[in-house]
Amino acid sequence: MLAKAVRCGISIACYRLARVLAPELYRPPPETWALERLAQQQQLAVCLHKRKPRIRDRDRLFWVVYRTFFPGLWLQTLRIVQPDTVVRWHRNLVRIVWRMRSRPKSRRRGRPRLQAEIRATICRMATENGWGATRIHGELLKLGIDVSERSVSRILKRQFPIPADRLRPWRAFLRNEAVAAMDFLVVPTASFGFLYALVLIGHGRRKVLHVNVTAHPTAAWVSQQLREAFPGDEPAPRYLVHDQDSIFCSHAVQETLRGMNIVPSKIAFRCPWQNGVCERFVGTVRRELLDHVIVLGERHLRRLLGEYARYYNTQRTHLTLNKDSPLGRAVESRPSPSATLIAVPHLGGLHHHYAWRNDPQGQEGDLKKAA
Repeated sequence: MLAKAVRCGISIACYRLARVLAPELYRPPPETWALERLAQQQQLAVCLHKRKPRIRDRDRLFWVVYRTFFPGLWLQTLRIVQPDTVVRWHRNLVRIVWRMRSRPKSRRRGRPRLQAEIRATICRMATENGWGATRIHGELLKLGIDVSERSVSRILKRQFPIPADRLRPWRAFLRNEAVAAMDFLVVPTASFGFLYALVLIGHGRRKVLHVNVTAHPTAAWVSQQLREAFPGDEPAPRYLVHDQDSIFCSHAVQETLRGMNIVPSKIAFRCPWQNGVCERFVGTVRRELLDHVIVLGERHLRRLLGEYARYYNTQRTHLTLNKDSPLGRAVESRPSPSATLIAVPHLGGLHHHYAWRNDPQGQEGDLKKAA
């Protein structure tokens, strides 16, 4: 039996080798002529259908079946598409067949719905006691009702939606200007020295609240800047986020914040992402301003940061604010067809904002046409 299998394998290998080395000597057996003629007629019908061959689902099915049952003949007669295309058709057909086999027999899909009595019991417990999903789930288990806590939570959300006045989303909390942040920005000068800029920014609208520069920062100086940033006639934030700088953590600064009813919030050690809003603004200042200028001195840096803060608050759009500026920038529509677009420079032309202006020449031309 083994010798017969070996002889059969050797004969098949020799047959394939002869077919590869001398294909002109190979003649298909007469029983395959009908199959080859059928495949050629099918391709001819596809090509004659229109100027551009249109392959329909039945044509794809024909070649998939032809490849499946006659793997040694389909490559010889295939002309209208590539062999990889037929293989892809076969994979798609397998995917469709198994998708149909995997369908549930019943029309209803998913888990069975909870009984009406169980749903009514959950609603009753929530109404009479004000319990949450965890407490109700524990009580149901003691009653011998086998239901998951997730199902209880879904029923409570569907039957008892949380009112809007009880929701305290983080975004609404930030919009109330309840949180601000501060950080130092270190800037090298032309004389190889360093200046320190104190930046205070609100989380709600990304508004720059205060900027000032000094060469020798101290706790007393920072306390004075906090008093200037949050005077008594303006509302102060409830929380102020800062890093573990020794000046920010000093007793004088902390007492100043508490005297202004501001709760200091110190971030963890080496975790700048916890003060992400202020760190992002510091990076923006470096990329959009400080990387393009050489600071000459304290007065120069104070003027640059003041101008950039005004541009940042009034003109620069932000993705977080739905493409608006921190102080709000009105949409300016084109006043007339003759209006032209002008660029208003900021910081000596480093940045611009654009606006519509009426063209005097265009207005004179319109008046002449009307006359």
